[in-house]
Amino acid sequence: MPKFLIQAAYTPEGTKGLLEEGASGRRAAVDQVVTGLGGTVEAMYYAFGEDDLVCIVDFPDPVSMAAVSLHVKASGALRTRATPLLTLDEIDEAAHRKVSFRPPGT
Repeated sequence: MPKFLIQAAYTPEGTKGLLEEGASGRRAAVDQVVTGLGGTVEAMYYAFGEDDLVCIVDFPDPVSMAAVSLHVKASGALRTRATPLLTLDEIDEAAHRKVSFRPPGT
């Protein structure tokens, strides 16, 4: 199952909601969204700095991740980035695939 790193920063409106609902309330909301699309939440942490929230989630397919991303961003409560995470075996497989590439100017 594809795994994603989600990094998010609350907008002022989202931060107000977090203050009202608390972190455990937000965790329940994240779990509901992810499991509703057949995924699982591996980890969820709050952070300081540029990102307020970091999650690692598994989804059945990238389209599920894209659907969540679109709906979350449309809410205006969070700015998010989703990064696909690859296993060591997947990178080994990629490293051994034949790729026909010509650098510019050669």
